[in-house]
Order: sequence, then structure tokens, then C-alpha cells
Amino acid sequence: MPSGHLEKLLVQAFTTPDCAPGSQIGTFESYVNPSEITLAYEMEYDAAQGSGTTGSRMDFKKVKPGDMSLNFFLDGTGANGVKIDVQEQVEKFQTVTGYNGDIHRPNYLLVAWGTIQVKRCVLKSASIAYKLFKADGTPLRATIAATFVDAVEDQTRVALSQDSSPDLTHVRVLRAGDTLAALCAQIYGDPALYLKVARANNLDGVRHLPAGTRVRFPPLRK
Repeated sequence: MPSGHLEKLLVQAFTTPDCAPGSQIGTFESYVNPSEITLAYEMEYDAAQGSGTTGSRMDFKKVKPGDMSLNFFLDGTGANGVKIDVQEQVEKFQTVTGYNGDIHRPNYLLVAWGTIQVKRCVLKSASIAYKLFKADGTPLRATIAATFVDAVEDQTRVALSQDSSPDLTHVRVLRAGDTLAALCAQIYGDPALYLKVARANNLDGVRHLPAGTRVRFPPLRK
């Protein structure tokens, strides 16, 4: 990248949760990069407290989807060297991040800027504040305050969390050569549980399961 090159914050829209390149349908580019980005995340616990005690045992449940909040500043006066149509850019942001009738839900998004990790998300909320107007009411400046929330499809979420506890339900897509017994040994530490897994998935046979078969491994007792 050339020295002094200004990297623009991009919000890219997709129609599929894996944000595959072939499903991209639009991009919103920030003309003035935000001065602050807030990343928020929260752990969820069960607060188990015994009768007559003053403290509680915080049993971990899950990590909730994280939020990212930032502001987009739109300047149509040309003061920053680029003159834009503010209302046009507001509508473009709404189209890229908003509801898509073709998929019957808001678009899936990738937000990327500089060295910050690319965030796969959806729009949670947004507010638009118009700051300056022409005499005829045409907006010249606006600020979009947006909050995005993590949105990762199941396969990637499981891979990222790398949960291996037998107390959790796991879903595996079988590859060539995989067997239920081997996967039960990996997940439960007991290959003999393969019959229980077969029953839980209503599988008639377990010897020649084709690659691509999705198998659920629920919590099981040995």
C-alpha cells in the first residue's frame, strides 16, 4: 500500500450468511472515517446461589454476540475535498445495511477498516442526525450512528469456539473416511457410544455413511 494512502471504512452487503464473494450485492464507503469505534461483548452466567449463602457460583453459559458501534459523518459542503450528495449516501447506507426483500431479512454484512479484524455482522440499530441544510431544506451534513451485532453461521461459529466438551451438543459434517465410532471417541472419549448417536439421528445404518452427512452429537452419558 502506498505511503499516505487513506484506507476507507467499508460496509459490504451479502445475501448469504457465509458472505461468499458471489453473494455480494453492494458496498457503502465511509467518506470521513470514524474517530472512534466501540466494541462491546458480554459473558452470560447462571448465578447459582445456595440457600443461606451470601455469594453465588457463576456457572458459565455462553458468550453473547458482540456489538460494534460507530458513527459515519457525511459532509456535502465539500469542506473535506469531496463533495457528496448527503441524502443519496444516507439512502445507500440504508439499502446496503437494511431489509432485503429477496432474502426476507436484512443483508449480511462485512465491516472492514485498516488492521481491525473484519467483522461479520448485521445491523442492530441506526439513527440519522441531519446537521446542516440549504435554504431549500436539502441536507448538507449528517451523522449516522450505527450499531452492528455479530452474525456468524453455525459452521464457522463452532469452528471459532472450538468447543470440545461432551456436555455440549456438537454437529459434524462427515468427511470421507469418518466413522461414528471414531468421532464418538474424539467427542465423548468412548467409541462405544456410536449406537446412541445413530439413534439420536435416526440413522438406519452406521457403516457406510456418505460424506456430507450432518450428524448431531448430543450430550450423552457413558
